[in-house]
Amino acid sequence: MRLEDYWGVGPKTSERLREALGEEAAVDAIESADVRALTDAGITRGRATRILRRANDQAGMDALATRDAREVYDDLLELASGYALTRHAADRLRVLTPLSAREAIEARLDAVDDAREAWTALDDAGRAAVVEAFDAYDAAAGSERAAVDAALSLRGAGLDGTAFDALGAVDPDALREAADALGYVTADGVAAGADDRLDDLRARLDDARALENDAFDVLERVRETGVRDLADFQRAFADYVDRETSLSRSAIEEAAPAEAHDAADFVSTALRALVDDLERRATEREREIEDDLRAAVADAREDVDRVLAAVDDVAVDLSLARFAEAHGLVRPILGGDRLAVEGARNLFLDDPDPVTYAVGNHDLSPPTGDRVAVLTGANSGGKTTLLETCCAVALLAAMGLPVPADRAEVGGFDAVVFHRRHASFNAGVLESTLKSIVPPLTDDGRTLMLVDEFEAITEPGRAADLLNGLVDLTVERGALGVYVTHLADDLSPLPEAARVDGIFAEGLTGDLELRVDYQPRFGTVGKSTPEFIVSRLVADAGDRRERQGFEHLAAAVGEEAVQRTLAEAWEE
Repeated sequence: MRLEDYWGVGPKTSERLREALGEEAAVDAIESADVRALTDAGITRGRATRILRRANDQAGMDALATRDAREVYDDLLELASGYALTRHAADRLRVLTPLSAREAIEARLDAVDDAREAWTALDDAGRAAVVEAFDAYDAAAGSERAAVDAALSLRGAGLDGTAFDALGAVDPDALREAADALGYVTADGVAAGADDRLDDLRARLDDARALENDAFDVLERVRETGVRDLADFQRAFADYVDRETSLSRSAIEEAAPAEAHDAADFVSTALRALVDDLERRATEREREIEDDLRAAVADAREDVDRVLAAVDDVAVDLSLARFAEAHGLVRPILGGDRLAVEGARNLFLDDPDPVTYAVGNHDLSPPTGDRVAVLTGANSGGKTTLLETCCAVALLAAMGLPVPADRAEVGGFDAVVFHRRHASFNAGVLESTLKSIVPPLTDDGRTLMLVDEFEAITEPGRAADLLNGLVDLTVERGALGVYVTHLADDLSPLPEAARVDGIFAEGLTGDLELRVDYQPRFGTVGKSTPEFIVSRLVADAGDRRERQGFEHLAAAVGEEAVQRTLAEAWEE
């Protein structure tokens, strides 16, 4: 493909990539989701992320059918990237996309399972060693030497089993020699410490250059010794240089010119000859050492190339393993026409209550066979949180990642329509919402509808009519859906493939917090129980007038119920 064929790569971006990387390398960077290469080429991180997401799996990104679905996707990847072991791994996690091929999903789940098994098998010291190895790799900006060092450290920590074949299938001795060589071969030549003889030549060369730069001072100091003639001056010069530097007397004498016009000519010519000779010898020795070092790298080149690719891949897999382990994620059972979870948890809450829920045909404990669930119940009862949890489960499974549940069965969806409640009441919002959520239902493909309080965008009577139409359309198109509403009593008889569930508030706690049973009751209409909210407002009223106003509302919703609620809360 040409660079311009990729989504988001226009003329300016493609020209920048060609100048920095070349056409072929730039295409390789996009195909391999290499955020680092694109940002090094001058592309902003956000733009690079968007380009690579589309390049990875356009169909997968198209499955994020609404803005709210895309927000959950972004939040999930941001959460996962917090467990990344390197900056490059974090970048690669942020460009993971829903996968359109079942084989690719299963392959990624396999990789995460293997990495998680390897990670949990390590003791605390082993995990600390792995983290330290990747920290060092990160600090060195992923150089060849850093990759080899990281591979050796990871092997030493115990990560050389079947989960990481590329680390195990190398010659560690050859890698160590290559690591030493890579440490000394730099863009500027051979680094200090590679060879004692080379270091000695360089030290003497530095001395000779320093003397050459101070030739006038050398001339004056030799003269100060009281020399009488040129021959006497030559001996005094050799004595001075021998005494003040590491240069050998024989080298000094060999560099002395056979003829010189005067003492100044003798000093400058001798020092220039010393510098030239030492530069030649140091250069020759550096070439010899560099050839030896590159030969050591060449002998291990196959293993070096293997670990160069492997270290970044291992960092990504282990990062996902750490994410999965930290949140107790489980591998979902894929396939079928379903979204079913037991003990599902919302990843964006600190201490979520687990819920069990399902639509479609499945083998878990919730009712099976219903294509649509209409979810009703208490204000602040977790209905929106449940929709968000279902969205997160569907998206994680689509990305080939484990999900936050005790058990899960998830089908494949060509479109995930998640729509949160938006408290705007005008025709423009209604139109834009319908244009957002209806087309995915009418397209060919499998659609998951997760729609929250549709009534918030139009008047209740007409909202009930529209919701009835959406439920009917969902069933007719063979989609699955969960619709949250307070209008269950206003709906027309639902299709046989739909059910109504309810979440119930049970009163107030001693701290006047709403006490909710977050587990929906299947086949039961939930109640909004406004008396609980009014009870809390009465108890929390800041002054007498405010309290009187809320007490007036209490009379409207049932004063006896309000008093009973408060009595039970205070008793608790």
